[in-house]
Amino acid sequence: MLYTIRTTVGQERIVADLLRAKQSKAENDIYSIAVIDNLRGYIFVEAPNEAEVKKFVYNVPHVKGLVPGGVDLSEVAHFFEEKSLTVDIKVGDLVELTAGPFKGEKAKVKRVDESKDKITLELIEATVPIPITMDAASVRVISQSKEE
Repeated sequence: MLYTIRTTVGQERIVADLLRAKQSKAENDIYSIAVIDNLRGYIFVEAPNEAEVKKFVYNVPHVKGLVPGGVDLSEVAHFFEEKSLTVDIKVGDLVELTAGPFKGEKAKVKRVDESKDKITLELIEATVPIPITMDAASVRVISQSKEE
């Protein structure tokens, strides 16, 4: 069964790291600890019962409490599904680079490789058009292309 732990917002990863360290040192029945990036202030712990989780999180910094009752995996499965980063990026879109040596530059998408989450871009302000291949996570779409 999954149990939800309330944490200080922004401290979810720190709490999870503290719990993992505690899990490896002590004898307990905690099976897994999950942090979901877009779910702020909460982490999930898999354990046989609520009493075990209460004992496990006792006195851990940034833990605000335990949400009463367990959660079935089917209720939170949509949080664990992996979504392709290239799903919203199309050829011809105008993007801004958010990482790497060209951070802040604008570019036009020339090719999208959905299987690898990579896109090939051409910088707009470059004198000579040079194709650059980047991770889809390193760009932000500014405007969608009109081509459909």
